[in-house]
Amino acid sequence: MNSLRTKPALAAFVLLALVAVNAAAIYAIYEPKQGLLTVSFLAVGQGDAILIESPEGVQLLIDGGRDRAVLRQLPRVMGPLDRSIDMVLATHPDADHIGGLPDVLNRYRVSYYLSPGIEHGTSQAERLDVAVEKEPGAVSILARKGMRIHLGEAVYADVLYPDHDVSKGETNSGSIVLRLVHGDTSFMLTGDAPSSVEDYLISLGGELDSDVLKAGHHGSRTSTGSAWLNAVIPATVVISAGKDNSYGHPHEEVLERIQVSGASVASTVEGRPVIFTSDGKTVVHK
Repeated sequence: MNSLRTKPALAAFVLLALVAVNAAAIYAIYEPKQGLLTVSFLAVGQGDAILIESPEGVQLLIDGGRDRAVLRQLPRVMGPLDRSIDMVLATHPDADHIGGLPDVLNRYRVSYYLSPGIEHGTSQAERLDVAVEKEPGAVSILARKGMRIHLGEAVYADVLYPDHDVSKGETNSGSIVLRLVHGDTSFMLTGDAPSSVEDYLISLGGELDSDVLKAGHHGSRTSTGSAWLNAVIPATVVISAGKDNSYGHPHEEVLERIQVSGASVASTVEGRPVIFTSDGKTVVHK
């Protein structure tokens, strides 16, 4: 300590060296892994929040949980200095999916905002509407079947549902369903879509098989039906739910259906994020 007081030039050199080392460490931790897609199911309690980052660093946040917990989770996967998100998507306007999004829009620069267009006059939905309107430069888009969201050269997300006006309908039944693709790997992300929507998508045909399936409605018995599991054929089913939640999610029937399908279960129930990476050929659960 005395040597630093008596030799300011040396002290300055040591300080700069430490800054350089710390900066290098931060860069090593948070630099996007070249060639890898990262899909992080954030631990936001009883709710959904999924951050997707493409190999090129394009970011898509799907839902934001019930409250400000998402603001504590995002820096852990994005890095503490990142203050922009390319696209925010709200699958449907229930509180446990959009409650944290106004805070995200207030803290991060967002370029695009996607929603299904469901009218929902709750305080959370109204607060989100205000935040979207105040976000400078954010483009609002109505998500509909047939849209393809490009997240770089090799990564895209296809909107599978809704395929009609859901503005007056029940919120869960209007949930946006996405199939995220990177090369030969894919993720099925369903919001709170019930089994009726799952069965409808099966009836339409098309490519549904996916390496990872997010269980609909936090593992509720009203979603993730046997027919859907047989159509998607996931290796892993992710359940986003809070520990000891009052809904009893995930329901035992769902866990049994997943077990019968042969898929494994990964969950945020214990308060830890569930993170996958894909190189376009293989999905790895970190």
